[in-house]
Amino acid sequence: MGCMVSQLAAKFAFFPPSPPTYQIKKRDDGKLTVVSSSSPSIPIPHADDNSLDVLLIDTKRGNKIVAFYLRNPLARLTLLYSHGNAADLGQLYDLFVQLKVNLRVNLIGYDYSGYGASAGKPSESNTYADIEAVYQCLETEYGVSQEDLILYGQSVGSGPTLHLAAKLPRLRAVVLHSAILSGLRVLCHVKFTFCFDIYENINKIKKVTCPVLVIHGTEDDVVNVLHGNGLWKMAREPYEPLWIKGGGHCNLELYPDYIRHLCRFIQEMENMTTAIRLKKIRLQTRSTVSVNWCCKIKIWKPKCPNCSTSSCIKCSWRPKCSECWRPSCPRPSCPECWRPSCPECWRPSCPRPSCPECWRPSCPECLRPSCPECSRPSCPECWRPRCIKCCWRPKCPKCLRPSCCMKCFCWRCCMGAHGGQNAKEEDG
Repeated sequence: MGCMVSQLAAKFAFFPPSPPTYQIKKRDDGKLTVVSSSSPSIPIPHADDNSLDVLLIDTKRGNKIVAFYLRNPLARLTLLYSHGNAADLGQLYDLFVQLKVNLRVNLIGYDYSGYGASAGKPSESNTYADIEAVYQCLETEYGVSQEDLILYGQSVGSGPTLHLAAKLPRLRAVVLHSAILSGLRVLCHVKFTFCFDIYENINKIKKVTCPVLVIHGTEDDVVNVLHGNGLWKMAREPYEPLWIKGGGHCNLELYPDYIRHLCRFIQEMENMTTAIRLKKIRLQTRSTVSVNWCCKIKIWKPKCPNCSTSSCIKCSWRPKCSECWRPSCPRPSCPECWRPSCPECWRPSCPRPSCPECWRPSCPECLRPSCPECSRPSCPECWRPRCIKCCWRPKCPKCLRPSCCMKCFCWRCCMGAHGGQNAKEEDG
């Protein structure tokens, strides 16, 4: 059923250009080159430039996708561009060249499975595998780390962009261009997420820890500007958005404010050092824990970042106290005062009640630290009140011998006389 729903959603969500606007050919030296589909003998302008690498990348779902990598010798950052629907790399090449020069970045763009010269069929899961394969290629082939990477998603491309951004905690930045809240919300205004919905960006944006720039046209008749506004409000670190007045869905690049605002954003991201970026991430993590975790009111407990459990046994991870920020003992401790509980089993809820002052367990048989009737202390050996098995009994104040009468707890002195009121009855 899930497969049928996914195929149905893909049928209405993806519109790859048919036929593709370009073809891939292999040159005599073994390198790949790009030619126009309308004129196979004529290469795409500047496609024979040494700054362009044409790549064929294998994805984990068994598809080969095409990617263009454009170098800029002055670049410090790399832009990973996920394009919108009904477009391929042949149509976007000129835009890539302009962005590479004006933004002073290295740029890599790719075609989803089933788009352009990429093999396979377009689907949500395939686009996720596509962008993961491109990111892995950047790491292995070009040595690009996530600290120097900016993800750019246009329209449908915002889906795979936020999918990858949610997995990279040290990512430099994200740009969302005419982005969507989810696939179903483009067609109708719904407040809930259904099982057949695709690209649930409304949930993934909350997991992105880096700065997020939102660009959207106020007259977008395909994806309403409310989508961009909603993503911007839900971002954890939103950057100053760009609402282009009169802008549509596919013409925002024609407005001067577009490239001007984008250049300013890229420059600020360049000036942000890795140390500053990591410091912001730590502050975000600490504020999240301090807001949701309280020593007195337990609403939400922080979880181990490795195994997502509130009390990890394997890595000895324990949540910290939001008041003193001291990590708890590797052994579980009291959830109220962070004081260790039972000294024998170190369990926060020992089955044997403990003394509130010394935290020493009470009697293992009756589970009472002292007799509730006479409030006499319990036996120091078995911790049972008024023990009748061992030698501990209330003693005579004269001879310090233990009592012999377990009913009245009176004392028989050294001469054999029975003290107290019962002694008078015996003598009589």
